[in-house]
Amino acid sequence: MSQPVTESQTSVQETTAPTLLLRGLRKAFGDVLAVDGIDLQVARGECFGLLGPNGAGKTTTIEICEGLTDPDAGTVQLLGLEWNKNANELRQRIGVQLQETQFSDKLTVEEMLRLFRSFFKRGLSADEAIRIAQLEEKRKSRVGTLSGGQKQRLAMACALVGDPELLFLDEPTTGLDPQARRHLWDLVDELKKSGRTVILTTHYMDEAERLCDRVAIMDHGHIIALGTPQQLIATVGGDHIVEFAVAGSPDHALDPKVLLAIPGVQSHRVDASLHQLSVTDLHTTVPRIFAAVDALGLHLTEFRTHSATLEDVFVALTGRNLRDE
Repeated sequence: MSQPVTESQTSVQETTAPTLLLRGLRKAFGDVLAVDGIDLQVARGECFGLLGPNGAGKTTTIEICEGLTDPDAGTVQLLGLEWNKNANELRQRIGVQLQETQFSDKLTVEEMLRLFRSFFKRGLSADEAIRIAQLEEKRKSRVGTLSGGQKQRLAMACALVGDPELLFLDEPTTGLDPQARRHLWDLVDELKKSGRTVILTTHYMDEAERLCDRVAIMDHGHIIALGTPQQLIATVGGDHIVEFAVAGSPDHALDPKVLLAIPGVQSHRVDASLHQLSVTDLHTTVPRIFAAVDALGLHLTEFRTHSATLEDVFVALTGRNLRDE
C-alpha cells in the first residue's frame, strides 16, 4: 500500500522539479516544420540561453513556452503546470519581455507600470520597478518620448513588476548603452541568486557567455548543441582562433591539408576568403603558419587571433555568424 505524500516531500518535489520541461515538442506552419521534436529541461535558478539563426525555430519554441503559440504535439510544463490546464496561474507566476513591446505612447512611465502591476495579485510596486530599471528621471515622461534603450528598460520593468518565478527575456539589451547593458547583467545575476529562473535569447555572444549557466543552439528545428558555455567552447577543438587572408600568385593554392598538418592546428574552415584555424598553442603554432604561407610564395593581407568564444562554436555548427542573421 502506498504511503501518503507529506507536505515536506511535496516541497522537495517542487524544489527539485525542472522549472521548464519540454518533451517531443513539435510545431509546423504549413509545410514548414519549425520545431521538430525538442526535448529540454531547465533547472530552477538557472539562466538558460537559447540561441539560433532566423528560421531555426528558436522564436517559435519561446512563444510556445510563453503560451502565445499552441504546439502541434509534445509536453510543455512551466513550474510543474501546463498552459491548457493552468493558464491563469501561470500568467501570475511568469514574466515576459518581448523583443519589441508596443506601449501606449500617451501614458507616462509610472502610469504604464501601475497598469501592468494591476494585472497581478502580488508583485513589486511601480516605484521599485522604476528604480530597478533605472528610469527614475523618466518617471513622468510619456512613453512616446522615450529612446529605444529606455523603452527596453521599461519592458524589463513591466516583466518584473509581477515578481515572477520564471522570466523570459527576448533580446533584452538591444539598444542599451554599455552602462545600462552591464546594469541589466547585474540584475539577471541578482534574479538568479534569489532563486528565479531566466530564459534568455540574445544575439550577443559575450552576453550569453557572461550570463548563462547553460546554452542550447538551435538550427532547422533541432537542438544541435547543449551545455555550459565552457563545454561548448571546448568543442571547437582549440583554445584560440587564428584568422588570416592571403594574396599571391593564383597558381599557388593554399591547400587546407598544409594547414591541418601544422602541429597545434585542430581545424580549418574558409569564410569569404578568410582562413579560420582553431589552435592550441599560439606561441608555437603562429610561426609555423607564417612559415607555411611564406613557403607557398603567398603573403598575409590580414592576420588576427582571439580566444575561442561561443560565436566560434555557432559558426562551426551552423556555418554562419549569429548577428549576421
